[in-house]
Amino acid sequence: MSSRELASLHQRWTAYQVLPELTNHWYWRPGWRADRQFYTWHLTFENQPQLDHLVTELQRQLALPGLDLVPLDGLHLTMQGLGFTDEVSDADIEAIVAETRQRIASLPPLELSLGPVDPDAEGVGLLVRPWDRVEHLRATIRDAIGTVWPIVPEPAQGFRPHVTIAYSGAPAPTEPIRARLAELRDRPPVRVAIRQVPLIALRREHRTYRWTTVATVPLAE
Repeated sequence: MSSRELASLHQRWTAYQVLPELTNHWYWRPGWRADRQFYTWHLTFENQPQLDHLVTELQRQLALPGLDLVPLDGLHLTMQGLGFTDEVSDADIEAIVAETRQRIASLPPLELSLGPVDPDAEGVGLLVRPWDRVEHLRATIRDAIGTVWPIVPEPAQGFRPHVTIAYSGAPAPTEPIRARLAELRDRPPVRVAIRQVPLIALRREHRTYRWTTVATVPLAE
């Protein structure tokens, strides 16, 4: 594990030890509402049986007050947002997809490790590693967007690859969750292979994230 990833995991776990209660993840962020969707590049995890098995086992132990478990088909790694679907034109989407397709066609598939558990105030995630491969893919996508738009949405800095398996749904006390996570931290990580990057229209639905796939861009074989 790289020093950055290890330092982040240690720092976040240490902070969680003194966190008195969860923060509700499901507040409405600026611009969001129940009937609105958002264009974003995500990594998704279809046909990943090892990951499904790990998440199922962890979630069995995390069925605790305050946590909303993420459905297996809702697992994702947030990469790069574009904007709300009612504010981005079809022509711009087509141009961004075309530029992204051209730029990432030569990038090899992502071989990632997911785990161990990595909690914070808004939920429980899995540590993703290595970060540099995901960061390079994100930077390539941002470069593609920058050929279509003069300003690329969202900051380039502050990105932390992660996959959430449970969101905080209420300001519940963290002590019982913390005790359970301490028992789960030694679960070995699993390997996943990412061979394509979808552009999705994301929505919030019944305290989880759901989406429609708009385009799928393959990485190199």
